[in-house]
Amino acid sequence: MEREKLEALLKEMTLEEKINQLFQLHGSFFEGDTIATGPAAEQGFSERSIQELGSVLGAIGADSLKRIQKNHMEKHPHHIPLLFMADVINGYKTIFPIPLAQGAAFNEEVARTGAEVAAREASAAGIHVTFSPMVDLVRDARWGRVMESNGEDVYLNSVYAKALVEGYQGDDPKAEGKIAACVKHFAAYGAPTAGRDYNNVELSERTLRDDYLPAYEAAIKAGALLVMTSFNTLNRIPSTANQWLMRKVLREEMGFQGVLISDWAAIEEIAKHDLAVDKKEAAVLALKAGTDIDMMTNCYCAYLKEAIEAGEVSEDLLDEAVLRVLELKNKLGLFENPYKDADAEQEKRWILCEEHRSKSRKAAEETFVLLENDHMLPLKETERVAFIGPYVDEKKILGFWSIFGEAKDAVSVKEGVSERVKHAVEAGQVTFSQGCEILTEEEFVPGFDPKEKNSAAGQEVSTEEMMRQALEHAKQADKVVLCLGEHTTQSGEGGSRAEITLPRLQMELLRKIAAVNENIIVVLFHGRPLDLREVKALSKAVMLAWMPGTEGGNAIAATLYGDVSPSGRLPMSFPYSVGQVPVFYAEFHTGRHMESYMPDNRFQSRYIDAPNAPLYPFGYGLSYTTFAYEDIRLHVEKDNISDGNAPEENNDGIALHTGEKLLVSVRVKNTGSVKGAEVVQMYVRDDKASVVRPVRELKGFSKVWLEPGEEREVCFTVTEEMLRFHNINMEHTVEPGSFTVFVGSDSTTERQAQFCFL
Repeated sequence: MEREKLEALLKEMTLEEKINQLFQLHGSFFEGDTIATGPAAEQGFSERSIQELGSVLGAIGADSLKRIQKNHMEKHPHHIPLLFMADVINGYKTIFPIPLAQGAAFNEEVARTGAEVAAREASAAGIHVTFSPMVDLVRDARWGRVMESNGEDVYLNSVYAKALVEGYQGDDPKAEGKIAACVKHFAAYGAPTAGRDYNNVELSERTLRDDYLPAYEAAIKAGALLVMTSFNTLNRIPSTANQWLMRKVLREEMGFQGVLISDWAAIEEIAKHDLAVDKKEAAVLALKAGTDIDMMTNCYCAYLKEAIEAGEVSEDLLDEAVLRVLELKNKLGLFENPYKDADAEQEKRWILCEEHRSKSRKAAEETFVLLENDHMLPLKETERVAFIGPYVDEKKILGFWSIFGEAKDAVSVKEGVSERVKHAVEAGQVTFSQGCEILTEEEFVPGFDPKEKNSAAGQEVSTEEMMRQALEHAKQADKVVLCLGEHTTQSGEGGSRAEITLPRLQMELLRKIAAVNENIIVVLFHGRPLDLREVKALSKAVMLAWMPGTEGGNAIAATLYGDVSPSGRLPMSFPYSVGQVPVFYAEFHTGRHMESYMPDNRFQSRYIDAPNAPLYPFGYGLSYTTFAYEDIRLHVEKDNISDGNAPEENNDGIALHTGEKLLVSVRVKNTGSVKGAEVVQMYVRDDKASVVRPVRELKGFSKVWLEPGEEREVCFTVTEEMLRFHNINMEHTVEPGSFTVFVGSDSTTERQAQFCFL
């Protein structure tokens, strides 16, 4: 539909119709072909507002959504179609690894492919919009929603944000198999005080702009059609009511022209923050800030009419918001095709098809991070191996926010291993035992039903009997693979934790197994960085599996038995202890920075009972092979023409000017005996500036697969834009001076070269 027709439609709509376009209701209120008016009335939703609402969230299924759409359009005065939205995070039915794990792949194609698969399945089920990607920068492992982010780094987060939007929307969001992306949560939701969900955020404007905003902007530049407000306050103003943040930063500076939607009940919560006295004032503040859609409250539909008629807010602001919603529906082609891709036959074709399962498995294989390996992995098919632990036969490995995925469709470790080494299992060389539950009833967490326990538990067996059987298997084995981890409800929204260790019963199992067999390989299932000091001490190998998704068991079996070499790297630093968090590599020098050559000096920025450094740094991960690097080489390219400084020449005096590119190259060789992938990482440090700068910042990464003995040159480009920051005058610029570039296998590399910007 042409814009002129949309504007004409807007003029024809009554005030109530326009307001109701901004109202979003959950799909649970729809009972077949009718609306559950009783529960709706209890929450203050009028029958008229429901008949004229603009969007629905959480409803799925092609046939169901087509019925809802048909009935709605028949009753709507102008026959305007509904938008159907849902939380499709790391998959719809075919579940990929959680986003934090995808960050560990250090390969944005993993995220792009996952988004493409999710869009294909979700669109066939009738969904138009996904509440993804979450691009919040996260540096505090206590916060449960770190699992939904791609990690602690500005650059990594930005690269993934772009890839995810492109995966969901493609070149044209109305095309078959594509859905609209909604970037969340704007802004800085990933920095809550004390790591506690929904809490206040305190950031300087410089930190906000240099560290937290770039990933949102990358997603917006990639064409994301929606943005979601964050629950937190920023500068002590709830984001949903923050005019500076939404109108100046998001719309004016970033150029976002799409739909801004509140998070669940966030408009109503403006009053709970004590910024508004009631729902009406909350509605006025949200509309003034530019929040277009009210998710699951009656603030707009019950109070905006009164506020507009009283002159408390302009109807022009309402018209702006409604037009943006209509434009979104138009960009998705809903006026011409209100059902878009909803098709029960296409659902059957795409959901959990072999192609999608294969892509999920490949993605999982790229996300596993090998932290320790004292000649334990890969396993040999001739070895006697005891697979022990509550995650051996657990199928709830999809992650907290995989709300449409079903555990029954997932492959457990037991299933994957039994398929991979069937003969060894049948011969009794490979055994399986649970050992203990994931959580005890005493370790109850909100969202965990203690009666349910493990989904793997077929019959009631006492903890003592489970432990006894596990110990017997461990005694008879050459090696023990212990599958341990957080319960799926211990991370995710509302999953903040003050202690980030493994559950008590699982640690007890680890200690008892270690007493009878020292050859322990720990495979961890989790949604956040954990305190792994004791796990490291009692194990000879440790591999992070995260929450690996539908094909997790097959991917783990293939990796443990050496079909694939682990290639994941840490997207977040793993702390030595929870007392360090937030801990991240891109810290700042202090006036009394901790110096390793003065270990006894008390008067430095240090802990007296723990190291400053994390247990495992950002970017870290091992492989089944080894890699060697040559020295870094630099040369400058002017207008795509080399200045004559060949890469192999001396780097002294390398200078970069405005409009030029610095090429950073290094040769990497596989010096081991098996094929493997190295994640080559480039960091840059601004050696002197008008404000304190990070000790180093990731500015490039490249995942290269090499055969034994193979070597390859890896080249990165540094531009003026990549060196910009907000200087002492809050100007986004580069200051002339010296820079150090580091290239290596993780954030601690000291392989370096220098250049200057003139």
